[in-house]
Amino acid sequence: MTLRADTPPATVEVRRFTPVQRWVHRTTAALMGVCVLTAACLYVPQLAELVGRRALVVTLHQWSGLALPVPVLAALVSRAFRADLGRLNRFGPHDRTWLRAALHRDKRWSSRPAAKFNAGQKLYAAWIAGATLVMLATGLMMWFTHLTPLLWRTSATFVHDWLALTIGIVLAGHIGMALADPESRRGLRTGRVSREWADREHPLWRP
Repeated sequence: MTLRADTPPATVEVRRFTPVQRWVHRTTAALMGVCVLTAACLYVPQLAELVGRRALVVTLHQWSGLALPVPVLAALVSRAFRADLGRLNRFGPHDRTWLRAALHRDKRWSSRPAAKFNAGQKLYAAWIAGATLVMLATGLMMWFTHLTPLLWRTSATFVHDWLALTIGIVLAGHIGMALADPESRRGLRTGRVSREWADREHPLWRP
């Protein structure tokens, strides 16, 4: 069958994430969600009364926190995942340009050059990775009370509680930005994005 001349061309798509990368994101998000929800049930009195079963909530919180690094460690066998970790760990001159534009609220596409990941995504990835390790270390001190002195446990509790609040705020911002970008969400859901979106949002990326 011959296509009519005025038939719009099919949207060209490019692959952004592999199944392994999408699995890591979903699993990590689920574990982080359990950690945040159980923490809220432990520290907000109204939620604690509503949910009850504090021992079960504590157990869920402890084991989901302990399992949080597992998806990333397991995915290190993937070459594509390791390549993306390398991209997230490298900052270039274009990232500084992107950050300056973000700080000045310059939303022009030409002012925000980005490769596969923009500077904001790189900063978020670095921050959440460091925060997760700190939460894991302080959580273990609070869980195994016989391993550290009282002063260490008291300090660990202080850091754990306040960092948990900060993580909750940052995650809310992360989710809000994701909700504002349907194409980015589609990339994490299906692994593919439109060429037009990739050229606009990540002009330095060569998939």
